[in-house]
This record gives sequence, C-alpha cells and structure tokens, in this order.
Amino acid sequence: MGLARLAALHGVATAYAPSEGVTVPVADATVVRVLAALGVDASTPQAVRAAVGRADAAAAGRLLPPTVVAWSGADGCVAELPQALAELPGDTAVRITTEQGAETAWSAPGQTAGRARLPLGVHRLHATAPDGRAAEATLVVAPDRVPRPQGRSHGFLVQLYSLLSARSWGMGDLGDLAELASWSGRSLGASFVQVNPLHAAVPGAPGDPSPYRPSSRRFPDPVHLRIEDIPEYAYADGPARERLYGLRDKGTELRESVLEKGALIDRDAVWALKREALELLHRVPLGPGRRAAYGDFLAGQGQALEDHATWYALAEVYGSDWHSWPAELRDPRSPRTARARNELRDRVDFHSRLAWLTDEQLAAAGRAAREAGMGVGVVHDLAVGVHPGGADAWAQGEVFAAGMSVGAPPDAFNARGQDWGLPPWRPDVLAASGYAAYRGLLHGILRHAGALRIDHVMGLFRLWWVPQGCPPTEGTYVRYDADAMLAVLALEAYRAGAVVIGEDLGTVEPGVRETLARRGVLGTSVLWFERDWAGSGSPLAPEEWREGCVATATTHDLPSTAARLSGGHVELRHRLGLLARTLEQERTEDSADVCAWLDLLTGLGLLPEGADDEEGGIRAVYRFLLRTPASMVGIWLPDAVGDRRPQNLPGTWDEYPNWRLPVADASGRPVGLEELAASPRLHALLEVFPARTAPPDARPGQPFATLAPWTRRTPCAPAPSRPVRR
Repeated sequence: MGLARLAALHGVATAYAPSEGVTVPVADATVVRVLAALGVDASTPQAVRAAVGRADAAAAGRLLPPTVVAWSGADGCVAELPQALAELPGDTAVRITTEQGAETAWSAPGQTAGRARLPLGVHRLHATAPDGRAAEATLVVAPDRVPRPQGRSHGFLVQLYSLLSARSWGMGDLGDLAELASWSGRSLGASFVQVNPLHAAVPGAPGDPSPYRPSSRRFPDPVHLRIEDIPEYAYADGPARERLYGLRDKGTELRESVLEKGALIDRDAVWALKREALELLHRVPLGPGRRAAYGDFLAGQGQALEDHATWYALAEVYGSDWHSWPAELRDPRSPRTARARNELRDRVDFHSRLAWLTDEQLAAAGRAAREAGMGVGVVHDLAVGVHPGGADAWAQGEVFAAGMSVGAPPDAFNARGQDWGLPPWRPDVLAASGYAAYRGLLHGILRHAGALRIDHVMGLFRLWWVPQGCPPTEGTYVRYDADAMLAVLALEAYRAGAVVIGEDLGTVEPGVRETLARRGVLGTSVLWFERDWAGSGSPLAPEEWREGCVATATTHDLPSTAARLSGGHVELRHRLGLLARTLEQERTEDSADVCAWLDLLTGLGLLPEGADDEEGGIRAVYRFLLRTPASMVGIWLPDAVGDRRPQNLPGTWDEYPNWRLPVADASGRPVGLEELAASPRLHALLEVFPARTAPPDARPGQPFATLAPWTRRTPCAPAPSRPVRR
C-alpha cells in the first residue's frame, strides 16, 4: 500500500487498462525503478515510508505548486481563479511580475476572482501568507484555445526527403518545399503542405534515416539546405567556386541515380556533399547586412544554440554519443566544456551558422506558402522525443529521466509492446523550471510554421516508461501535468498564429480527445480506422466523423491507398515474413475490409468509375473525405501518382528500405517534382477538390472564396532534367 501511495504522489501508475474492462498490474520492481528515475528512493519498505513522509510534509508546507496555469478567454480576461490560488489561506498577498517586468496584485484568495485582466505570457507569481510563509511560482496565462483554421481546407502530406526535383542533390530539400508550396497553393488551391520532422539528426555514417529519432528537436537539420540558394554561394571564387560546381555535379549524379536508376535515397551521401560545400561557404565572408542578421539570430537563440553547436563540435572530436566522452565533457556547464567550446570556437561557429542558414530557408518556404495564398501554410511535425546520445539529451540532461525509454504497452495490435529508444522528460523537473525546455522547443519549431503536428499527442498527458534493459511489457505510465503542457502549447501556438494537430491514433485514454478538442487541438482521423467500433464494426458514415480533425486516407506508417485497394500491402508483408496468419487468411480479411468500404463509396454515389477502377477508387476515397465535416483534408502526395509502397513499414529494419524511397508511380518508377506537377493522374485526383483564390494580402487563417473545381488546374511544364551550369 505504501508503494502504491508513493507512486500515486509522483504520477506513476501501478496498473493500466489496455482495453475496456481489463486491468493489468504493474510489477513492483518496475515502479521502484521508475520512481528512482524521478529521484525517489523506494528500494526498501523503510525508504518508501520515509519518501511518503517527505512528500506529505512538503505538500503540507507548500503554498504554491511550481507552475500555475490561468486560462484567458477571447476578451483577454481570466474568469476563473486558478485552483492553486483558491486554496491559499485567507488574506494571502498575491503579486504578479509579468514577463515584461510590470507588477500587479491579483484578487485576494477566498474572494471571487472577478474578471482579472492579465497579459498572456509566462510570469512570476509571488505569494505571502499571514503566517509569514512565502512562495514563488511560474504563472502561465494562456488563451483558452489554440488558433483554428478558418473554413475547410485541403493540402498535401509528404515526406520531404522523398520529393526530389531537378535541382535537389539526391533528396528533397527546402527549396523543393518552397516550390511545392508555391505550385500547389497557386495552381491547385491547396491550403497547406505537411512534412515529416525536419529535426537535426545524429551525425555519423551510417546514420539513422528515421526522422523520428533525432539528435535535437530544437533545431533543424542542415541536410535539408538548398546549397545554391545560400547567398554566399554566388560570391565564392577561385578554387572554391570550381569545387562547389564539382559538388553540385555529384549532387546531380545522386539525384539521377535515384530518379533514373532505381537507387535508394542515401542521406549519408547527400550530407557528405553538402557538408563539404558548407565548409567552403563558411569561408566566404558575410556582408555587413548578413553579418548583422547572423548576429541577431545568435542573440535571439542564446544559450540553446550555443549548446547545440557545441555538442556538434565536440561530436566531431569524441563521437556522436556523449555518454562515451571524457567525464567532464558530459556536463555542458563544466569548466572543461567551457574550455573546449573556446578551443573549438570556429567549429561552434560553423554549426551555429548552419542553424541560421537552415532557419533562413525554412522562413523562405513559409513565405512561399503565404504568398501562394495558403490559408495554413507549412505544417511541421514534432517527434515524440530525441536520441539518448544526442545534442538535446546532453544540453538538457537534468530534464531527461536517466535509464528510461518511451514506448507503448502491449495491446491488441502488438502483444510485445514497443520501445522507441527515446528518453522521456521528467515531469517534476519540467514543472520546477516553468516548462522552460518545452517552451523553448515549441517556440523554435513554431518560428516558421503555419501549423504543428504533434506525434503521439497523448504524451502531453502520460507516457509509457520502459526501464533500460527491460522489455516494453515491463513498463508503466507516468503522468504529466496536461493542463500546464496544453497551456504552454496554446500560448506558443497563439504567439505564432499556428494551428495545432494532434496525432491521436491508437490507444487513447478516456477524456483525452475531449480535452484536446476543448483547447482547439485538431485530431487525426484515418479512413481505414474510422469504424463503428462500439457496434457492428462497419465503416463510419461520413457525417459521423468528427469536425475537429485532419482527415486522411493514410500516413507514412501505413500502406498507400493504391496498396490498400489492390491488396498489395498484404503481399508485401507476406514476402517479408511479417504476417501473423496464413496468406490466405490475411487476404480474405483484407478483401472483406476493402469491399465494405467500396460498397459504402458506391452506395454514396462516390464511385462512378466502378469498383475495378483503381484510380477511380482513389478518387472516391478522397471524395468521401470531403463528405466528412473534417476541418482539414490531407492528400498523401504519393496517392496522387498511384505509389504502392509505404515510406515506413513498422516492424522492419534491414528487411525494408524505410525512409529511403522517392515518390513513385504505380509501376514503382520514381517521379520527380516537375513530372509530378504535370501528371494527368494527379490533376485528375485534384479535380475532386474545390479550388480557391486568395486575396493579394492573404494571411494564414483567412477564409478563401471557392471557385469551380475545374479552374486553376493548368499543369506546370516540366523543368530541364539538369540544372544549367553557370
């Protein structure tokens, strides 16, 4: 009983419910290890009693929790006194120092809050009780809802690396993103482009191609840079210019090997070329204006960027896992690290410069989207966590739980559970710091985002922690302060004017979707999963879908629509030995599933082409999504050309080329951006969607007038297959 109470005091679950009516106890050994990662000794009964006593004493003497949340309405007033203030003793003096430095007093506790007007932001709260006790806390005043898109909209979903153009060096880049946004916004009426996480990767070869296990989520990866778009490229001279031309030619060879010879995307090879080019460009002096802009960027990013660049400079010397570095260098604040930062100041500047250049091109892609009239713009993706040996885990080591990994418990789809190899944030340290690391992360990724997709958004409420060396079945849930996590998210999204999309697929705790919807966070609804699960299990009629979501036909982890309709995904999994049942059993079930959907599409009059027409079937799926009340409809870009291959096949490593496939047509032939833009098949699919026109001064969130669906559908002419050498 003592261990259970101690666990509850620290948000650690001692049981979980994988399905309705089923409760699974968590082993005491797991609870003890998780508590240890939170700095609580529960190794013996005596230690448990002592820890409970300390926790009770701390709670009894505490005036305020470390972070207090106040929600502000549309009129800018806080109508409800936060519970933490309402529970203060009578006559407690409460004073607020705003983030701008102004001071104000709040209503006396025990009285009605009135409609206190406080600025949105992160402030300091000071309380002094009549008995002389005093306390300070972080006060987050947040809007009660995140921004929402105006009207209904549609746009593309794409893994950026998979979309090569005639100008990219072997993988899609930020120049390609800007081109895609400009073309699809102007010519196809698209309101957004959603991409995979562009977070900074762990250096070294071979690298992990997955964008969901980065070194840092705070800063983007310079592998996405378009080298020729860097202003200093035009001013390189002599041998440097000739070498840059040679690197560009090698980039052309990489691109052609992918688009014309069937090679996989080789991120390591692309980065090797770009890194050499960036080293050359780093030696080109910045002009006065550029130097001033770089200085502003350094000042604005502050310690976070200095730590980030220092880690990459040290990784060049000591390797890309800081746990193996000399002991003093494992601490970013040690004197030895300070000396190393000074000794490696040129390398620190190099990696800082890369962050700046990437930020500039991210900004350019965002501008291209806005200037194309997109109502939302570029949708960035926030991964669940970071690599344990990477830059964020080093720079913010105190925020991460040592010896723990994030994953998922066993469920009906995976009896072994999942371990994602990502260290979780400690909820206690987050709260004590006023969620500083979380605020910085959101501020950075929202700088140039029209919207943010949060992978596994349920992690704002709780995460499944797996002790190191244990299977995922031996983990447990650890709870976070969802109110504070959502308040910080709402505040940063409001400041950026960005929509928020939560990936809420899979097992979702009761009440989570309702809470997210109340705060304006859109969910994610995938066609094949939308069924009457509480009843017949039949496909959900379009009018029964929720409004507050992004409706899609598939995701990067699922089969394409063509593969679903043809059954190709079953054959693929059979070839790779991934089927849990016989091929015939899987085919039968899959065929019945597809037939149920085709029958519904036919009955709604959405499949005039007939059930045997694959292209018509794909168009019918998207016609169906438009029948739902979903706020946003996402078009998986590979669907537009009939691609049958998933970008990632969960459960595989070397067996399948995850995260390395270019967009391809139905035959598997790669399709570049220029060919895709001129594709009759793509334009036939986009005829399903209403086009729109934007006023010249359009901004994200503004509604657009709807035009007839056949307007603004002129295919773009293909560009030359090779760039012209200057």
